[in-house]
Amino acid sequence: MLVFSKQRLILLSVPKTGTTAYETALAPLASIVVSAPPELKHAPVFRYNRFFRQMIERFIGEDAEIVAVMREPVSWLGSWYRYRQRASLDGQANSTRGISFDDFVTAYCQGDSPSFAQVGSQAKFLEPQRNGTRVTHLFRYEDQTGFRAFLEKRLATSIETSWQNQSPSVPLDLSSGTETRLRRKYAADFTLWQGITGGGQYTPQPPRPKPDGKG
Repeated sequence: MLVFSKQRLILLSVPKTGTTAYETALAPLASIVVSAPPELKHAPVFRYNRFFRQMIERFIGEDAEIVAVMREPVSWLGSWYRYRQRASLDGQANSTRGISFDDFVTAYCQGDSPSFAQVGSQAKFLEPQRNGTRVTHLFRYEDQTGFRAFLEKRLATSIETSWQNQSPSVPLDLSSGTETRLRRKYAADFTLWQGITGGGQYTPQPPRPKPDGKG
């Protein structure tokens, strides 16, 4: 996560969306760089709201904006699957070595997923909070040109990136039945991605209602 105080802009780092390359390029311009631990580097909206928002609003301003990137959900899962194929994970519970992509997605859709399929949800990561905290500019991973243009304009700089954490190329075959199940169970992810338009505009999800159901 990067915080640009003068520009009143926060860049959240959604895992497996290529933002690490931008963070590496833009870190020298940032006022705050959160690069570790992973739970804070990849702080979702709810964690930003809980641990960072009050500090930023007090010292930077309540009008600070949040930008993030979202990847097409099947492609996003494919990136996680490939990443967990790496040799350094061999023999570990979260390795996907020897597991097909279809089996990986099937496990992801289970109620109690095994360790190798526990990767979270982009919709959950980006979920607006009841106090109004939400991503103000959301770009598709597939729209690198638009995302780069937005950052260059807001930060008044040109950006040169080199891709980080590239995973090995492996088959990503998915049966129609498994994809149907995925789209049904994670409908919020597909709806959110489909609602992203040019320039960072998108249709936000409704905030999660209070546990008592009163909103």
